[in-house]
Amino acid sequence: MPEPRPRMLSDIDVLKALAHPLRQQLLTRLQRHGAATSADLATEFGADRGATSYHLRQLARFGFIDEDTDRSAGRRRYWRAIPQDMRLPRRTADPEIAAAAEEIGRQWMERAERDLTAYLSHREAFGEFATAAQHSFGGTTLTAEELARFGEEYIAFLNRWYREPGHASPGSRHISVVFHAFPTPDGEDVS
Repeated sequence: MPEPRPRMLSDIDVLKALAHPLRQQLLTRLQRHGAATSADLATEFGADRGATSYHLRQLARFGFIDEDTDRSAGRRRYWRAIPQDMRLPRRTADPEIAAAAEEIGRQWMERAERDLTAYLSHREAFGEFATAAQHSFGGTTLTAEELARFGEEYIAFLNRWYREPGHASPGSRHISVVFHAFPTPDGEDVS
């Protein structure tokens, strides 16, 4: 599978569509576990079927998901996530875009923190996956240009390991990968 091209999420309508909490949950579910119908998702999230269907159509409208035509039949439509390298704007003069991007980033960070906390609280239940899991904290010294290249190389590496939920090897499970690369604040930067 070719690596997805970076998609800069800088259009305010796209950002607003993605910032909705239920849409974030629906997209995450489709990314992690594969295709599902709006009825399946409504039941899973305890949401109204009509509202769930509307939110899925909005995610499709803005290119985050599409219909899985191989599985769909008649009125029973399956939705799947479109693999993509989504990126939030780093800097913008538009306060509305900045606020929406910040909200999405906050939701992504909260989800990562919840997932890590849940994993660490029940690590023994993950068997061989707990043994294979990696946790590392480190750092280096880079220029701004090197930091940008470092991030691009990391994303390319992660994309090479991407597997669609329905096409992964037997015994596979979704693996959360959280990456942060930012300048370490010191007293001068934050005072």
